[in-house]
Amino acid sequence: MSLLFSPLTLRSVTLPNRVAVSPMCQYSATDGLPDHWHLVHLGSRAAGGAGLVIAEASAVEPIGRISPDDTGIWSPAHVDAWRPVTAFIKAQGAVPGVQLAHAGRKASTYSPFAAGKHGVPDEDGGWTPVGPTSEPFIPEYRTPKALAPTEIEALVETWAQAARHAVEAGFEVVEVHAAHGYLLHEFLSPLTNTRTDSYGGDFAGRTRFPVAVVRAVRAAVGEDVPVLVRISATDWTEGGLTVDDSVEIARAFAEAGADLVDVSSGGNVAHATIVTGPGYQVPFADAIRRKAEVATGAVGEIADAHQAERILSEGSADLVLVGRELLRDPYWPLRAAATLGAEAAPPVQYARAF
Repeated sequence: MSLLFSPLTLRSVTLPNRVAVSPMCQYSATDGLPDHWHLVHLGSRAAGGAGLVIAEASAVEPIGRISPDDTGIWSPAHVDAWRPVTAFIKAQGAVPGVQLAHAGRKASTYSPFAAGKHGVPDEDGGWTPVGPTSEPFIPEYRTPKALAPTEIEALVETWAQAARHAVEAGFEVVEVHAAHGYLLHEFLSPLTNTRTDSYGGDFAGRTRFPVAVVRAVRAAVGEDVPVLVRISATDWTEGGLTVDDSVEIARAFAEAGADLVDVSSGGNVAHATIVTGPGYQVPFADAIRRKAEVATGAVGEIADAHQAERILSEGSADLVLVGRELLRDPYWPLRAAATLGAEAAPPVQYARAF
């Protein structure tokens, strides 16, 4: 029996298989509201056989968007806009999830579709970003405002409210984004958190805010909803986060109520040298799973059915998150099932093709 196409139960939610759509920004929203593009984009992956479909990084407040074109989940209007998307995903037999995010100092940037541009000025719809310090990601980005302790405390409730909105919108899994150089990762890493107050300094100080967010999100969604956390296991830079650090971070998140750690890497500093290749981040997920004794998700250049099956069979992860391969082929899970000899369940409208 294929492990990739075996169910995975997290709290009260059972994923029909262990293929998850990795959250991927579409830069196609207006005022943070998803539209027909998001319905068709995410719905296609649900119809294509993925067990868990995680919507893109959705900001917990307007200034938490990466770009003015990002989705959000900070108001009742966003709840209403997301409901048709989650309903369609569930109708296809998949589980809808969402990534709750705050871009921190990497906010107020142009989308990748605007080649050659970086920080968005106020007159073009931009804003002043925030971060642990006033150091920008790169000189071309906007200079952030360093968050005061009272503002950090308020942001914990902002995340909790976004989590409540997510449940109201029909999402059955929520993921806290603490990776890729965005706000929570900025606090976790000694490269970007040079604060000298209780939210900086040693490991306890640097993890204080992110752990408080995970704890608040867990309380907000209740005991039945799974909470995932995406982390960057290494900064790929001397003096930054290491896998050993991330083992301890993952353990702290699990104690705060996280059910699974989604293990990515990098994104915090522009000068990092990242060595990529098929499954290049899987060893990080493996180390965290074994040493922190927490369920993990593996992501990063996973494009082959046998490769995905091997990640699970070798015990490196509990869930496989697929990104760019699912942009190339929304029906990759159905093809992977056929390759592995597992039972596939395409939509009846498409059954003749399988």
